[in-house]
Amino acid sequence: MSSALTDLKDLFTRNLRTSGIYIAFVIIVAFFAIVTDGVLLSPNNLTNLVLQYSHILILALGMIMVIIAGHIDLSVGSVVALAGAVSAVLVIKQGAPWWVGIVAAIAVGLVVGAWHGFWVAIVGIPAFIVTLAGMLLFRGVTYLVLENISLSPFPREYTTIATGFLNGLIGGDGYDAFTVLIGAVAVAGFAWSQWRTRRGRIKYKQTVEAMYLFVLKIVLVAAVVMAFAWQIAHSRGLPIVLIILAVLIMVYQLITTRSVFGRHVYAIGGNLSAAQLSGVNVKKVNFWIFVNMGLLSGIAGAIFSARSNGAQPGAGNMFELDVIAACFIGGASTTGGVGRVTGAMVGGLVMAVMSNGMQLLGIDQATQQIVKGIVLLIAVAFDIYNKRRAGAAR
Repeated sequence: MSSALTDLKDLFTRNLRTSGIYIAFVIIVAFFAIVTDGVLLSPNNLTNLVLQYSHILILALGMIMVIIAGHIDLSVGSVVALAGAVSAVLVIKQGAPWWVGIVAAIAVGLVVGAWHGFWVAIVGIPAFIVTLAGMLLFRGVTYLVLENISLSPFPREYTTIATGFLNGLIGGDGYDAFTVLIGAVAVAGFAWSQWRTRRGRIKYKQTVEAMYLFVLKIVLVAAVVMAFAWQIAHSRGLPIVLIILAVLIMVYQLITTRSVFGRHVYAIGGNLSAAQLSGVNVKKVNFWIFVNMGLLSGIAGAIFSARSNGAQPGAGNMFELDVIAACFIGGASTTGGVGRVTGAMVGGLVMAVMSNGMQLLGIDQATQQIVKGIVLLIAVAFDIYNKRRAGAAR
């Protein structure tokens, strides 16, 4: 029994920030589920959570890489607005096909990302200044593109990417069997990936958790995923935007953990001088980090405009703060070199559940902002505390 307790303690303290966010997430979900009398976890509300916050999670995938490299991007909200505005002008005002709007939104994001990458990587201006200028610049361009008015509506095909569902493909009695099947496939993929990672660590004589803890982790994740899939299967089926998000998460998980580019990003954020001495092309990596952030901002812009069924000059306001908060709450370090895709996603879900839960309780917007600010401050303070404790231990 004592051995099992020791293993559990080691599991939760090996990386306190990473473990802590999962525990906090469970506590927050349980709290709001209780105070809302279960409405938070109802099929319709879970579906609405996916639809309402998917663009924030997509942006967090790019922001976590920016933060790991020791930078910050304050412009993502303005870029989301600009991407949606260009798409709306082409599709709504000029009658272009719906897919042209999607391509245009992504192209806008790439151009903006290259613009930021040039000033940060080539010229050498700090990313905080470059993206602060970009936040102002691209918000102004958005007003010019839209001529200070909102445009709507988009064609049905366009809005489907953010509000459409896959339902009834393989039947189901009162639920969508396809959604449940996808959940089972996701669990199987996760279990296989974790087993493969475990075997690789054993092969190279690295420390791994006890087998029963490994199995327990798989079982817990499977229970959560299948419960989520079962709930949304009883609503409108599998959201198309959830498929897009899941694919992006898998891609960026591979990029950050298994690619040379990902290792270089961590190296730059962890120790810039050492990365340069090791032959890392810092300028090139920094440039593509911001191009990638622009790409995801363009995708988020298309999805947000599709969900809003239009484009507004003020769209995306304060998105950057929610995205940055999601990354820091999810375990990213303020000094770079630390952070994970999964942590950023959980951090984003923490923000989403808190916002949604407070809305269900009828809490005013001012109080919601206060709570978010306090949570972010606690997360950063925890990061500083961990660094000081680690330094004292050495």
